[in-house]
Amino acid sequence: MKRAALLVVLVGCTSDVDPPWQLDHERIIAVRSTPPHVPAGTTAQLDLLLGHKGAPTSVAPPELTSVVSPASLANAVSGATVTAPDDAGLAAARAELMLADGAPVPLVVGVEAGGLLATKTVWLGDTADNPALTGVTVNGAAPAAQIVVGKDVDVPLAIDADDSIQIVSWLTSCGTMHDFDLHLAHVHVLPADPQTGELAVVLRNPDGGVAWQVWPISAE
Repeated sequence: MKRAALLVVLVGCTSDVDPPWQLDHERIIAVRSTPPHVPAGTTAQLDLLLGHKGAPTSVAPPELTSVVSPASLANAVSGATVTAPDDAGLAAARAELMLADGAPVPLVVGVEAGGLLATKTVWLGDTADNPALTGVTVNGAAPAAQIVVGKDVDVPLAIDADDSIQIVSWLTSCGTMHDFDLHLAHVHVLPADPQTGELAVVLRNPDGGVAWQVWPISAE
């Protein structure tokens, strides 16, 4: 199903006051296309990392999708599947967007889940993969399946990333996040903070690639 309301898109609700690192919140945290760059005649799948108030995060396909632009590729999305057209279709889209011959075509897709809206740009006509999450550490060590941190101390977080060209987002529902948008951050769990929840990191590349990971976390 598709609907015109997806032409105007915001992530989450503009009236929200929760900080951007807060996981305990109804929001679309990230939209991923696998792969983010789709060669002619091949497909990609869309999925979403969703935050929930009073519940853990979840990963799900979008409930509704719609092509925002270009108009000539309105049929390139069906449900959670993006299909790159053949070379002739890509050439027509490049002409519409006044792109150079052979340039990747930006397909802007509107997505909806639970009444929340977001957009995702999927690039058509070339090849690239989502980034790998490397060098992730919590308190100087690789995170365990269940992360346990101390109370009322700064817990350093790190990921291999270049803050000048990549976008890092650290999120938590346990404690308070500091420097959430840098590859080096820290979380601090005060006595009045939630003592259990989740810790997440999202990495975005300039070419549209997205990767994420979520762990349960508690303070002791």
